[in-house]
Amino acid sequence: MPQSVLGALTLSTAMRCAPRDDGCSLLLRVHASLRLHESLRGLEACALSMDTQETHCHGVRVPRASRRLHVGQEFQVHFDCFEVSAAQSIHVTLRTVPHFCGVQLEQQYHVEDCGDEDVGRNLPECLAGKLSYWVDRSRKVVLVQLPEAPGGTDYYVRLCLKWFTCEDVGEVVQVAANSVSRMVSLPYSQELPCLCLESWSATPDAVRTQTCPFEDDTEALWEAIRYHPASQALSWEPACPLSGLVSLCWCPGPGPHCHELQDSQRPAHGRVQYSLVDTQPQLCLQFSTSLGVRVRCPFRQPRFPAWKMTVCPAPSGTHLRVTFFSPGPARFQLCLCRGRKTWPRACHRALQATTHPAASADGTVDSAFVDVSRDEACGPNTCIQGWRADMHFSAPQQLCGVPC
Repeated sequence: MPQSVLGALTLSTAMRCAPRDDGCSLLLRVHASLRLHESLRGLEACALSMDTQETHCHGVRVPRASRRLHVGQEFQVHFDCFEVSAAQSIHVTLRTVPHFCGVQLEQQYHVEDCGDEDVGRNLPECLAGKLSYWVDRSRKVVLVQLPEAPGGTDYYVRLCLKWFTCEDVGEVVQVAANSVSRMVSLPYSQELPCLCLESWSATPDAVRTQTCPFEDDTEALWEAIRYHPASQALSWEPACPLSGLVSLCWCPGPGPHCHELQDSQRPAHGRVQYSLVDTQPQLCLQFSTSLGVRVRCPFRQPRFPAWKMTVCPAPSGTHLRVTFFSPGPARFQLCLCRGRKTWPRACHRALQATTHPAASADGTVDSAFVDVSRDEACGPNTCIQGWRADMHFSAPQQLCGVPC
């Protein structure tokens, strides 16, 4: 069978509207050109929905008399219409009957969506996207007003978190076509940029439309930081899909710059956890995502006990004593740095110090000290830095320009 028996394959969308304003539906028209061959008994067109993987086929028979009288002539073939829905992706295959290997035509077709003027104005499922809503932040509810639609169509509406699919965060509410009130109240617990209002009509394969009332409320994304005292782990989990990086950093001062800690960079698209994290106020989480750069410092609250570092003259007179005060047993490391506010670069002579019970009245503070030579520690460009050596991630304290 020559491949030339099948000519052009043309696909187009048609709209069928019932009388008395009962609404409209969409159809896919399939036209093909055929050059008759004596072995050809007909044609078959099959439409595969890429969304549901369902296949429907229509056939056209060529009478035996026509095959004998019109061999070699070209004819136009019009198939029965396929029922489709807005924004549906269809794969159409045209084959001969009987089917001959290699003799077929294929074409991908995308049905117009609700953004098309005719489709959006006449299809009931598209009218579901024309709802009105109001947000009552004091009561934490979204009030939805559904439109009147032709054909007596019921609607569904819900709140969902928009990831790869929209995940339920509440009940799906059905609004009947004959309902007196078409107002729906949907409660929510947290204002998130991916918390969306989804609506669709109660028709098969209806188009679902989403509106996200809180898409500018991004602050809640950075608040999901948790510290676990038993394991001394710090974790963060995004409530909405994000792309970017998370890292631990050290904020030496009130400015916006935060020094990234070594080996702390993690992808931001899932749960991030750091083990053995020092609860210093200067230790922060830095988020570098598509929404920009955000820095959050969870340990700046009084409930997190922090250690302190002081410098004073040692009894020997030739040294300075660096003392660490800690709420509990700990190991500290100290280094001297040339050049102000650099860590850990340009540091040398790392010295260890382990806490022991201090002579405090209540016995709640442990202390440790290291004596450092004045000749090494004194100078305008020398800084003393100390940090927890028994933690995987610790933000240093830094003393520069020590008076000697």
